[in-house]
Amino acid sequence: MAKLNPAQFSREVRQEVAKVTWPSRRETLITTGLVLALSAAAAVFFLVVDQIVQLAMRWIFGL
Repeated sequence: MAKLNPAQFSREVRQEVAKVTWPSRRETLITTGLVLALSAAAAVFFLVVDQIVQLAMRWIFGL
């Protein structure tokens, strides 16, 4: 079983974090904007599809 050494763990974590390539502020804002825009587009798409299905069900069942 591996030994638990908090100091060694902390050093290894720092080494790994140093290897990470962090996105720039601009990249973060662009990807955040894209996520929000695509989420809104998906919401509108499913709203429209739901309305069409609802209309079709009312027409089929005559409610």
